Amino acid sequence: MLRPDSALAGLLVDLRPRESLAIDNIRTEFYREEFLKHRDCLRRLRDAYSECTITEMEAALGHVMARVDELCANGGADLDRVVSSLLHSFDGVTKLSAWSDPPVTH
Repeated sequence: MLRPDSALAGLLVDLRPRESLAIDNIRTEFYREEFLKHRDCLRRLRDAYSECTITEMEAALGHVMARVDELCANGGADLDRVVSSLLHSFDGVTKLSAWSDPPVTH
């Protein structure tokens, strides 16, 4: 006798290798930290932007950060491109990349 789909749902397991899961976790944490940096930077720049801009940026960052696990789990091959594009968009406002220490040349 065939089991209904709901009975099979409890038998599903993640068959990805442990290494793949570990890499996904590392990637998720890295992206989360990058988005947190932009959020913190935005808070420091609060006086430089209108309340509307701050509100929209905070909402967008909150939305992305709430879904970063899902993005990383389901992102596929385009994940890095999508997250890079999102980070670049936030950087357009926060200018966080410009705050980095310049490289030391010898």
